[in-house]
Amino acid sequence: MANTPSRAPLAGGSLLALSLIAGTVLGALRGQPSMGFVAGLGVGLALIALIWLVDRARG
Repeated sequence: MANTPSRAPLAGGSLLALSLIAGTVLGALRGQPSMGFVAGLGVGLALIALIWLVDRARG
């Protein structure tokens, strides 16, 4: 029986956390921390989706 090699999936949790923090800080500098948080969340989710698609394409 052939053993298929196990590969580790890619993860994007750190990118989400970093984008949330960066968005909140940048939003706070502009006087809108809530909007910065939401923008950071959107960017982070987009990055996670991109990583997920790349990981699926790898096989």
